[in-house]
Amino acid sequence: MEVEKLLSIVTINYNGLKDTCELIDTLPLSDETIEVIVVDNASTQDEATEIEKRYPQVKVIKSDENLGFAGGNNLGIQASHGKYLFFINNDAILPQPSALSHLLTRLESSAQIGMVCPKIRFTWDKQPIQYAGYTPLSKITLRNKSIGCGEEDNGQYDTAHPTPYAHGAAMMVKREVIEKVGMMPNCYFLYYEELDWSMMIHRAGYEIWYEPACTVFHKESQTTGQQSPLKTYYITRNRLLFAQRNINGGEKYLTYIYIIGLVAVRDILKYLCKGQINMAKAVMKGIKDFFKL
Repeated sequence: MEVEKLLSIVTINYNGLKDTCELIDTLPLSDETIEVIVVDNASTQDEATEIEKRYPQVKVIKSDENLGFAGGNNLGIQASHGKYLFFINNDAILPQPSALSHLLTRLESSAQIGMVCPKIRFTWDKQPIQYAGYTPLSKITLRNKSIGCGEEDNGQYDTAHPTPYAHGAAMMVKREVIEKVGMMPNCYFLYYEELDWSMMIHRAGYEIWYEPACTVFHKESQTTGQQSPLKTYYITRNRLLFAQRNINGGEKYLTYIYIIGLVAVRDILKYLCKGQINMAKAVMKGIKDFFKL
């Protein structure tokens, strides 16, 4: 029988052995109250076995198929025994593992707080901020901003505060929240899962907080690339799917019109003018596949 842990750290590996190992090297493997779980999302090489060899303390789960971001994390949830769960991208590093205690303290400070995210900074140049909380999504356009994104970190976002949405690169959640709202929505595969999950968590009456006392550094999009047909396809499709799942009444159809009639048309024309035919096709396929769902 597995002993309950205080914290389960879950990360997904997909053809990212180097990044995953660099992350594991920054995690508190010797802390007996913490378990580390790596879900291998059907990497093309047997990276799961290599991780097991290098890190016998780590629980490695091998998936026979690539289940995407939510599916992989949900496998990790099912195998976990922590009172709290910390999901972190494999292309991130945690330079101060002890700082996880600040996230735990924030969660334990109120029964209403269901999830918390650290400050997230990029690893390049002067390590600018990627995330210090989010602004709310605007109606119809579904646009928002990551607070502080691109700014140098001079302590200007060192005050903890509630935020509408978690950031999928690093988020800690109470197990009781998952038991109440369910696991990550499995219909997205890539992108928008954490926004949808955040909506589910808020609808259940919980708050999500940003806690800057802990910082995670993120290499960003090592798996899919900064700009790729894969990323373009899923963002196009999943933005429509998010609207379908979370917007009611006439506003939903106005959002469809905005995304398809304005944003998609603009992007397709932009890609065609640049000769990026594969990118234009990715936008069109994203729309087409949404209507097949």
